[in-house]
Amino acid sequence: MPIHRPHRPIVGLAIACALVLAAACKKDATAPEAVAGIVVVQGADQAAQVGRALPVPVILRAVDSTGRGISGRTITLVIGTGGGTVTPTAAETNELGEVSAAWTLGPSASQQSLLAMAPGLEPVTVAATGISPSQVVIAQGNNQSARAGTALPTQIVIRVLGAGNVPMVGVPVALQVTAGGGSFTPQTASTNATGEVTVRWTLGTVAGVNTAAVQVWTLDPVVLSATGTP
Repeated sequence: MPIHRPHRPIVGLAIACALVLAAACKKDATAPEAVAGIVVVQGADQAAQVGRALPVPVILRAVDSTGRGISGRTITLVIGTGGGTVTPTAAETNELGEVSAAWTLGPSASQQSLLAMAPGLEPVTVAATGISPSQVVIAQGNNQSARAGTALPTQIVIRVLGAGNVPMVGVPVALQVTAGGGSFTPQTASTNATGEVTVRWTLGTVAGVNTAAVQVWTLDPVVLSATGTP
């Protein structure tokens, strides 16, 4: 009877294929998982005074195709429009797949944007609104009278507001006498946390009408009036 010998070449080929497949599986298992998208978790569509930091940090998450956060991936942040700064400009995602950044708005634009980027993806835009000074209010002390050459009994309080009556902080306010002489102390000051400056007005030495102009940012001057009595 004929002797059947094992087909060694076939067995060898099968073993070789198994080894190649195992190597490929191992390679796939260790390959970095691709970032499928960037999600804005927190901080979109905020509004703040131009030139100042947004009140809430911007948090972004790198996700895979199932929406799960991926750690250890770099997200790069770039100012899109409006100027300003962002810190950090790049960071690796944490165990939740997230990075957090502080965004300080530019000095004047109302519509501002931040771009979040990762390799192979289109940039994701985060929008914010910059609020600029839009109104100057004489909150206290206008239209007083006092003896010529003396200080008015009540100090002048000037309030600077933005859209929605938001107090504007750290905005320079300049006062200039336009009639009657006299002086202000201080002549220039920056608004406090409530958007206000307080000054003392000393009238000119000649009895009559005293006027002054309050200049804020690029707004039209606001007129102050007082009367000096004999």
